[in-house]
Amino acid sequence: MELLTLGLNHQTAPLVLRERVSFPGEALRTALAELRERLYPVAPESAILSTCNRTEIYCATHEPQEAKTAISGWLDARHSPVGPALLAHLYALPNGDAVRHAFRVAAGLDSMVLGEPQILGQMKQAARAAHEAGALGSHLHQLFQRSFAVAKEVRSTTEIGARSVSMAAAAVRLARRIFEDLRETHVLFVGAGEMIELAATHFAAQHPKSMVVANRTIDRASRLAQRLGAASLRLAELPERLDEFDIVVSCTASSLPIIGLGMVERATRARRRRPMFMVDLAVPRDIEAEVARLDDVFLYTVDDLGRQVAAGHENRRAAVAQAEAIIETRVDAFMQWMSTRRAVPAIRSLHARGEAIRHAELERARRALARGEAPAEVMEQLAHALTAKFLHGPTALLHGPDAQRAHLLPIIDQLLPDRFAPASPDARRSDDAHTAST
Repeated sequence: MELLTLGLNHQTAPLVLRERVSFPGEALRTALAELRERLYPVAPESAILSTCNRTEIYCATHEPQEAKTAISGWLDARHSPVGPALLAHLYALPNGDAVRHAFRVAAGLDSMVLGEPQILGQMKQAARAAHEAGALGSHLHQLFQRSFAVAKEVRSTTEIGARSVSMAAAAVRLARRIFEDLRETHVLFVGAGEMIELAATHFAAQHPKSMVVANRTIDRASRLAQRLGAASLRLAELPERLDEFDIVVSCTASSLPIIGLGMVERATRARRRRPMFMVDLAVPRDIEAEVARLDDVFLYTVDDLGRQVAAGHENRRAAVAQAEAIIETRVDAFMQWMSTRRAVPAIRSLHARGEAIRHAELERARRALARGEAPAEVMEQLAHALTAKFLHGPTALLHGPDAQRAHLLPIIDQLLPDRFAPASPDARRSDDAHTAST
C-alpha cells in the first residue's frame, strides 16, 4: 500500500479556481461517497480536506498512477466549468512527500497565515468525515493521528504560533484604516461557524457600537450572538437591513454568493456615501466579486488578507526551521511504520504456517497418548518434531551455494539468538544448585 495526496492550494491556484474546486458543508459527504465509488478497489482509503485555502485528497492505494488518473479525472468532470486549467494547478505527492505535506499542513507551516491553528480543527473534521463515510482505513487513520501529534509537538516546542497574525486580526487592522474609531461602528457577521466566531471575537475586543449575527438557522445565530453580547438576524432580512452596517464579515458554506451586487448598491445609496468595509472569508465566495468596483465599498477576500499577514513571516524563520526538523524526524518514523506494514501479510502467513504445524503435531501427540504411550516419550517426540519442522527450511538454505550461505548466516543468528543456545556445563550446574536451594 502507498500513500498519495492530490490537490491545489493558495500557492498553486487563485481564489477563482479554489472556490470552484471546493466542497463546502454537506457537499463534502456527497463528494466522499462519489470519490470512494470512483477509487475502490484501486484506493480503498480516501479523505478530502477542503478549506478556504486548499482542496486536497488523501488516499492509500495499491496503484498510485491509476489512482492519480482517477482522482484528476473525477475532479475535472465534477468541476467541468473550470476547464483544462484545473490540471495545471494540481500537485501530486507520493508516500514520504504526502506524509511530510500532511504534517506541515497540520502544523500550520503550509497555511496562508503561518502557524494559524484553525487548520488543525479542519483536518480533524476531514478525518472524522472520512471515518463516518467508511473511507478511513489503518493507513490514513495513522497518517491523520500522527499529523495531529506532530502539530501539537510543533506548537508546544517552537514559537511557530507566537505572535501569529490571524485573518481576523488582519481584518481588524484593515478596518482601522477605514474608520477612525471602531467604537463608533456597527458590525455584521454573516454565518455562525468557527471563522466567524474567531472574527467576531477580534472585533468584539474593539467594543463596536453594535454587533449582529446573521445566519440561515436563527438558533445558531442566537447562540453565537448570546456569547458575544450581540443581536441576531435572519439571513432573509439581510437585503432590507444591510445599509445599517459599517463593517460586514461573511463566511458561510453556501455554494453561491449570498450578498450580490444589487443588494450592496441599494445599501450604499441608503448610506449616502458613508464607507462600507466588507470581508469575505468564504470559499466559494459569499460576496460577488463585482462589489469591489463600487465607490465607498472596501472589499477584501481571503487572498487579500493573506497578503496582509505575510509580512510577519520573516520574524519566525528560526521557529520554522525548528518545526521542519521535528517534522523530518516524524516523517522518517512514519515511513518506517509504513515499511513494517508491508511485512504484515508475510508475518500473518508465517504465523498461519506455524499454527498449522503446531496443530498437526499436537494432534499426533494426543493420539499417541490415547494409545497409551508414555507421556515423557510423547513430549520428547513432540518437541523433536516441532524443532525439525521449524529448522528444515533454514537448514536446507544453508546447504545452498556459498554466496547464499554468507548472506543467510547473519539472519540465522537473528532468528536464533544466543538466549536459545544450549547452556554451558557450569551454567547448568549453577541452575541445578539454584533449583535445589529453592
